Amino acid sequence: MEIKQETIENTGRFYIEEGNHTVAELYYHFTDKNTLLITHTEVSESLGGKGIGRQLVSAAVDYARKNSFMIKATCPFAKKVLDRTPEFADVYNTEKNKS
Repeated sequence: MEIKQETIENTGRFYIEEGNHTVAELYYHFTDKNTLLITHTEVSESLGGKGIGRQLVSAAVDYARKNSFMIKATCPFAKKVLDRTPEFADVYNTEKNKS
C-alpha cells in the first residue's frame, strides 16, 4: 500500500487509497514554521489491526525528519504511538508533549 501526502497551505494529510476511496488517513497542521501537529488518524475497519495507523505516524515522522520539523500530537492514537516509540524521540519529545 502506498502512503500519499498532500499539503495545502498549513494543513495536510498522509493517506492511503484503495480504488478511488481513502481507507486510511492522518491529518496534521503546522502550529508554527517548525512544528507539525498531528490532529487525527483514521483507518477503515477493513484494515484494522494491520499496523496501518502506525505506518501513517511513521510517514509523518519521516517527513518531519526530512524537513527539520518537530512533532506534537493531539490525536490520541498518534500520541500513543509517539510516546511508545523511542526511535521517534529526535522529532518528538515525550516530556515536552505531556498534557
